[in-house]
Amino acid sequence: MKKLILSVFVLIASMSAFAEKSDSKAENKSTAKSELAMTVVSGNIIDEATGEALVGVEVTIEGSDSKAYTDFDGHFTLKNVKTGECKLVANYTSYSKSEKTVDLKSKKNQVKIELQASK
Repeated sequence: MKKLILSVFVLIASMSAFAEKSDSKAENKSTAKSELAMTVVSGNIIDEATGEALVGVEVTIEGSDSKAYTDFDGHFTLKNVKTGECKLVANYTSYSKSEKTVDLKSKKNQVKIELQASK
C-alpha cells in the first residue's frame, strides 16, 4: 500500500513539474512575440493631376502578405505591420505603379500617395 501511495505521489509531482515547464515555454513565446512591435499604416491615395480620391487601389507591403484596398474616399488601412522601414506599393489599373518607402515608428502612421495616370 505504501508503494502505491508513493508511486501516485511521484506521478503527480512529475506531472506538476512538466506542466510548469510547458507554461514557462508558452510564456517565453508570447513575450518574444510581443517584443516585435506592431503598428498600423493608413493613408489616402489620390490622382496626381486632379487630386481626386481613387477607389479600389491595391496597397501592399513589399515582401509580405499584407494587402488592403482603398475605400470610396481613397483611404486604406494596413494593420499588424512590423515597425521599421518598409516599402508600400500602390497598384491601380490605368495608373503607373507607385512605390514609397516609409519608416514606421509610431503606433499610427499616415501616408499620402499620389498616382500618375499611365501614358
